[in-house]
Amino acid sequence: MLRITRQTDIGIVVLTLIAGRPAEEFHAARDLSNRSGISAPMVSKILKQLSRGGLVESIRGAHGGYRLTRPAADITVGEIIEALEGRIGMTSCVVEPGSCEIEGACPTQVNWGRISAAVRTALDRVPLTEMIGPRSPVSPARRERRLIPLAG
Repeated sequence: MLRITRQTDIGIVVLTLIAGRPAEEFHAARDLSNRSGISAPMVSKILKQLSRGGLVESIRGAHGGYRLTRPAADITVGEIIEALEGRIGMTSCVVEPGSCEIEGACPTQVNWGRISAAVRTALDRVPLTEMIGPRSPVSPARRERRLIPLAG
């Protein structure tokens, strides 16, 4: 199973909290922690990484905090994942060429590169603004599965 880390999931939640407010507003890590229910140390750690990744800027002082460096519609899920986890790739040879001992003879390397590029393209098509939106409605098929009583 492919998954993002818990830290990245939390990072996206924190960014949606920032993005859901006026762009000029700064957000203290403690306030974001209180609003999200995520520990203050974790929120601070993630915000520092997002700052290093160029997605948020920080201002010190009584009225300081963090805000997005550009509109939420211009920040993609792919960028967020890359800021928190590093380059996106399905295999190590895609992310770090030369890291695999069979790289030169591997019959799957080119296709893993194509798959990695497709995943990144899909992630870059989802802006942060879409992550803020309301929950997706439950599909009729999922709703029906929930209504089926368990045998027993």
